[in-house]
Amino acid sequence: MHANEVSTDVSLVRHLLTSQFPQWATLAIKPVPTAGTDNAIFRLGHDMSVRLPRIDWAETQVDKEHEWIPRLAPHLPVAIPLPLAKGEPDEKYPYHWSVYRWLKGKNALS
Repeated sequence: MHANEVSTDVSLVRHLLTSQFPQWATLAIKPVPTAGTDNAIFRLGHDMSVRLPRIDWAETQVDKEHEWIPRLAPHLPVAIPLPLAKGEPDEKYPYHWSVYRWLKGKNALS
């Protein structure tokens, strides 16, 4: 992992949802194992995920994804997770973050 990485866990995700998207704050949250090191991913309920940048350079992806994924998705040959909401930094977490639609299936790299 990265030397100056921000720590993330279920309690942080619950805090962010409670303060910014209370309609989703009571849904189940569980970490998703991933080989990636720039973002932490948490399953949110049955059909969503929360993606938190772990390192400052990964935050720049948030705005790009919210702008481009909805534009590109209709033209791609496979489904991709669509952004549903963009969270703001707060006193416990320094970066913008996202809630995405969850896609059922297997990791393409497994």
